[in-house]
Amino acid sequence: MASPAERYAAARRRDAERRTHLATFTDGIGFELDPFQVQACQALEAGRGVLVAAPTGAGKTVVGEFAVHLALVTGRKAFYTTPIKALSNQKYTELVARHGAASVGLLTGDNTVNGDAPVVVMTTEVLRNMLYAGSSTLAGLGYVVMDEVHYLADRFRGAVWEEVIIHLPSDVLVASLSATVSNAEEFGAWLDTVRGDTEIVVSEHRPVPLWQHLAVGTRLYDLFTDPAGDPLEGDEGSLVPGAIVNPELVALARQQVRADRLTRGPGRDRRRGPVRGPRPGTPGRAQVLEVLDAAGLLPAITFIFSRAGCDAAVQQCMAWGIKLTTPEEQREIRRRVEERCADIPSADLAVLGYWEWLDGLEHGLAAHHAGLLPTFKETVEHLFAAGLVKAVFATETLALGVNMPARSVVLEKLVKWNGQAHVDITPGEYTQLTGRAGRRGIDVEGHAVVLWTPGTDPEAVAGLASRRTFPLRSSFRPTYNMAVNLVEQVGRQPARDILETSFAQFQADRAVVGLAKRIRTQQEALAGYREAMTCHLGDFAEYHRLRQEVSEREKDMSRATQVQRRAEAAASLEGLKPGDVIRLPGGRRAGFAVVLDPGAPRGFEGPQPRILTADRQVKLLTAADVTTAVERIARVKVPKDFNWRSPHARRDLASSLRNALAEIGGGEPLPGRGRARSGAADDERLVELRAALRAHPCHGCADREEHARWAQREEKLARETRALAKRVESRTATIARTFDHVCDVLTTLGYLTPDGSAVTDQGRLLRRIYAETDLLVAQCVRHGAWRTLDGPGLAAVVSSLVHEARREEVGQSARLPRGTDEAMAATVRLWSELTDLEEAHHVPLTREPDAGLAWAVHRWARGHRLDEVLRDADLSAGDFVRRCKQLVDLLDQIAEAAGDDPLRAVARDALDSVRRGVVAYSSVG
Repeated sequence: MASPAERYAAARRRDAERRTHLATFTDGIGFELDPFQVQACQALEAGRGVLVAAPTGAGKTVVGEFAVHLALVTGRKAFYTTPIKALSNQKYTELVARHGAASVGLLTGDNTVNGDAPVVVMTTEVLRNMLYAGSSTLAGLGYVVMDEVHYLADRFRGAVWEEVIIHLPSDVLVASLSATVSNAEEFGAWLDTVRGDTEIVVSEHRPVPLWQHLAVGTRLYDLFTDPAGDPLEGDEGSLVPGAIVNPELVALARQQVRADRLTRGPGRDRRRGPVRGPRPGTPGRAQVLEVLDAAGLLPAITFIFSRAGCDAAVQQCMAWGIKLTTPEEQREIRRRVEERCADIPSADLAVLGYWEWLDGLEHGLAAHHAGLLPTFKETVEHLFAAGLVKAVFATETLALGVNMPARSVVLEKLVKWNGQAHVDITPGEYTQLTGRAGRRGIDVEGHAVVLWTPGTDPEAVAGLASRRTFPLRSSFRPTYNMAVNLVEQVGRQPARDILETSFAQFQADRAVVGLAKRIRTQQEALAGYREAMTCHLGDFAEYHRLRQEVSEREKDMSRATQVQRRAEAAASLEGLKPGDVIRLPGGRRAGFAVVLDPGAPRGFEGPQPRILTADRQVKLLTAADVTTAVERIARVKVPKDFNWRSPHARRDLASSLRNALAEIGGGEPLPGRGRARSGAADDERLVELRAALRAHPCHGCADREEHARWAQREEKLARETRALAKRVESRTATIARTFDHVCDVLTTLGYLTPDGSAVTDQGRLLRRIYAETDLLVAQCVRHGAWRTLDGPGLAAVVSSLVHEARREEVGQSARLPRGTDEAMAATVRLWSELTDLEEAHHVPLTREPDAGLAWAVHRWARGHRLDEVLRDADLSAGDFVRRCKQLVDLLDQIAEAAGDDPLRAVARDALDSVRRGVVAYSSVG
């Protein structure tokens, strides 16, 4: 029992906790926080930054919401950043519901809603741009929440997260929310270095247990069991002592391997008889939904790594007769859909596939991928979260952070296309995808289902399900826009120093520590080797170098001789005629033969004569069959009607060959026709080296060979050490060196002063352009490449800088609108000049303009109907709208960068002509 003093201290502690901001916040949310949430929130209230790494669905966003609460109660601002606009829209809606529309704003590039509010939700790029522009909105900023911060590993956009973390004012507290990563401590250590005191909070506990299954046919098998065969939870099952992969699944896999072996090709073993028992099969999509529905495992998200596959899945399930909704739910779905899509022009509904999409929703089915209209995607997310849509077929982009938890997650395959090849998904990707299963506060358990396909290995699936290897790797590299902004703000050398604090350089420097340690160890070993090879007669290192030179020179001479002999051998085959009796030197065909057909020349390989050997074998002779030139020693008559396939004809000709050889003495080599003299004996340099070797004092040492062995070891280790040192050099200051290369390009083009220390007027133009092709855009503006264009024409040409053809579209010729050819050619010419310069300065090359969208954009900007535009463009509505929104963003940047140039007005006209209809409509709210 506690003493009176202990009870008094506990009471004081509880009283203090009740007076904290965290206590007020907790009272308002209506549920008890988990320990990791409490730890992170207490760190924020104590004035420390936090890194929270926890599984999907664990509730880490509560920490971000507490940062918002702290900002509001202390009179400061909070920015809540997300990687994608859809997640920003969703978080904006949630915060408005909690704090009211007057207190919350939204900035995504597409939308500006109450941007001066004390709490603003935005994409990370918007915050980066505000930092570089020195926006007045930053005044009073106290907290920044970086949701999905692990996105900094993204090779296309990840650098933005590091830019924000590095450039935020030092008094701003950062709450970084990440999926579970295996190097959270490393990332936290970097945050501590660049942001000051940062607490690392890691939780691997899932609040809703996850069960892992394999679906074989229409049956669900548990992936993990105990030795008695009882199932175990998947997220912890593999860690339970004695846990094993389900023996039934292992037996099924072996059975399939045996069945495949017995049915493979004409050489199969028929003696074993048929394989007994049913062969495991892949269930259909509709069958999977029926199984999940019967087991009470809906709602479910099925991940299909293909947009077309997601759309096809909905159609297949409807054709199968799947209906997962009641009449009341169908009426509610229609009401909500009509409400959310009310602003879409009715003339566009048919071309958008609205009616088919609505039909699927009323059945409780939907697809979710980047090709959907944003409004449609947001409606699917809304209906799924409301429990009205029961089955969603989605690409992996849904796993990025959009709040769509489900009871079950289904993976059709464990292989995906990564843009270059089909690759296995990683344990980190598997964890991210299956993390959607299990809704906190709704489900007592979540379920991950992998569909059985031919070749499925249950052990491999178990490895994916049980490993926690998702290291965060920086994708940071300096860009042109970043360079001019940094040089303008702080100067060239300070900018270089700032970039040295990036996470990319932090990771590189940590790797260098281990390499440097290896180098020191090897240098100590080298000293021992050199001592062991010391000779009392002279410098053995010098003697060893002479031996190496002799050896290398002999190898070079040998290779040269071999090349010459091969050339002579190939040339000797070219002059052969039918009836020539030849002596074949060493090689696979050594002996005598008669030429039947000299063969036609075959490029570098020479001809391939058909020959008959003395033992009646007919063969094709190639240069690879002879080591030196063939020698013609006699002739025999080959009948004109000779059929080399006839055994009788071959026997008669072989007899003639033997008779001809007997007449010339059996074909013995003529005097003086032996093996060619090696050129090594006549090489002056080799003669000099051998003489120097014999004259060296160490040549007469009794322990010469022992010393030589140590010298060889020393040479090999020294070579390895030099390679390690080169790796260290390549990793040290890599970001700063890349920054220097980028600045060299900018200096050459006049965006920095000749000494590279300051930004020119042209550089200030570049400061306003944040696109991936930033410098190319600036070059086009600066050189007047688009000066002759009207608004729609400018929109068409600029679309080539935002559009990038998907894999199946690469290679298709682009159709250009009339009057844009000259501007497009100027754009491509400037791109070509820029990439030549980039290549010379070892800078990553700017992507080539892609005019594949130009015709469609031009027609849209001219006022054509959406159905006409999409028909000619062969694009999905979602892709077209997304590209147009990116185009609007870039046109806005061009208008700002153009200043007083007439291009500014044209860019505004282009922007207005593109931003209409479905492109202008947004469903935020």
